[in-house]
Parts: sequence; C-alpha cells; structure tokens
Amino acid sequence: MLAVVEIAGKQFKVTEQMNVVVPKLDANVGDKIKLDKVLLVENGNSKTVGDSVVKDAVVEATVVNHDRSDKIIVFRKKAKKTFKRTRGHKEEFTTIHIDSIKH
Repeated sequence: MLAVVEIAGKQFKVTEQMNVVVPKLDANVGDKIKLDKVLLVENGNSKTVGDSVVKDAVVEATVVNHDRSDKIIVFRKKAKKTFKRTRGHKEEFTTIHIDSIKH
C-alpha cells in the first residue's frame, strides 16, 4: 500500500514500514502521530485521489528521532563593490517511521 502525504507544506510518497525524513515536527521521540492530509492512496491496482484530501484516510507514524543536518553555507557577493557576506545555518529535521496506512 502506498500513500502521498502532505507534511509541513511538502509532499512525501510513503509506504508501510518506511522511515521518512521530514521537517521538524512538534512531537517527542516515541510519540504516535496521525497524518490526515493524505492526497493519494494506492492499494494494488486501485488508486484513490481526493479533491483536496482523501476522506477517511489516515497514515499512522511513530517519531524516531530529531536531528540537525550539515551546515549550509550562504555566501553573498555584489560585483564591483566591496560587499561579501558569509552566513550559514543548520536545518532541523525529524525522522518518522510509517506504521500503517488506513483507508
């Protein structure tokens, strides 16, 4: 069974027993979460696509861990001027484990 889920404004294609890296969620490690913004559900040969979301479709997941990615360097420079700026940041993410897809 396969589903397309929207999490934090991004779409992810998930299957059961899969680990997915998503933008940081407000949940503790080990918490069970329900993702109800399911855009598509595919079960074998049958596909169900919702107008905005598929009704009565829920993806259940468990939060595995929270972490930060490698540092992203942001370098800005203006040509023919004496302007250079180097900044950077680390983006936070959450790893979730997909337990089941219910439709």
